[in-house]
Parts: sequence; structure tokens; C-alpha cells
Amino acid sequence: MEEVLKKYIPERSLYPTIQLIKSQSVYLKIVNERKTRHGDYRKLPDGRHQITVNATLNKYRFLITLIHEIAHLVAFKKYGRFIKPHGQEWKHCFRQLMVPLIRPEIFPNALLPFMAEHFKNPRASSETDANLSLALQKFDKVQNKTYVYQLRTGSKFRTYNGKIFIKGNKKVKRYECKEMVSGRMYIFQPNTPVELIKF
Repeated sequence: MEEVLKKYIPERSLYPTIQLIKSQSVYLKIVNERKTRHGDYRKLPDGRHQITVNATLNKYRFLITLIHEIAHLVAFKKYGRFIKPHGQEWKHCFRQLMVPLIRPEIFPNALLPFMAEHFKNPRASSETDANLSLALQKFDKVQNKTYVYQLRTGSKFRTYNGKIFIKGNKKVKRYECKEMVSGRMYIFQPNTPVELIKF
């Protein structure tokens, strides 16, 4: 496991992460990219605890995602199966597991302030924290992405599932966009990657 995992997470996080995986009896699967999620946790019918993480994530996002999913397992064991998936119990477990790893030996200095802010009250996904998400995206291998916040109002864009939208106005932190076919309004995070449609 060590040889495989060291390709995906920061070197200095390898030992504590492997210890955590072993202590929680995690069955870790590294999978091809899924557009709708970075990772997930589920209890298998045979009682094993399976965590899957996308192979395409940069090493910092991979580590955060892995710890996020292990926190689900820890919260499930500690508080039972009737807790909210991303409720206070999960947040407490996620913070406890993640805070010892938020160090300059593991994460670049450019990420540390965003992570410190995020883990005051972690959200269901790092993607919903636009500041942290954009900071993490700077470490992605592919840097030529276009994001909703970069488009002009009135621009047409395509999402990963092929739907086409027109960018509308910003509402507090997110953007209202109209889906072309149905005319329905959708809310987009500023850091949503999209494909600009040029006229």
C-alpha cells in the first residue's frame, strides 16, 4: 500500500495516513475520475469499510478527500449510523483527523491560510468553499480550465454533462445561470469548471 499511496499524497503525510488507514481497517480503492465526486465511503455487505478516491486529484486534494472520507467512517463508528452525513459529529471528526496534517511540511504555505479558515467549520465538499477550491486548483496538472467566475455576464457555457447555460448575475457568492433548453435557473459556484461557447 505504501508504494501505491506515495504517488498520490504528500510525502510527509504518508506515515500518519497509512497508520490511520490501518487503525480504521480501511479498504482503499483509487479509481478513475468521477465528475460528480472526489471520493466516497460505504460499508460493504461483508462488513469492510470501503473508501474510494479519484486518481486524478492533485496530491493535496487527494489527501483532504481521503481524510474527509475516513472522517465519515470514524463518525459512523463513534456516533452511530443515524447522524447527518456532514453534521456536527462528522465535522468534529474531520477536524480532529485533519488539523495535525495542516503543517508546512505537508501543505504549501500558499494553501495553509485557506485550509485554516476552511477547517473552522468544514463543509460537505472543499468545492463549496470557493477560496480553498481555487487555491487547490493551482496545483492541478491541467491549468487551462475556465471557471464560471471568469466569464462575462451573458456568456454561454457548457458543463461536464453537456448542458448549456447563460451566465447571469452574482447572488452573494454564487452565480445565477439559465439552462438553455428548459429555461430553468441554476446556482453555480464561482469555481465550477466549464467550457466557454464562442459565438
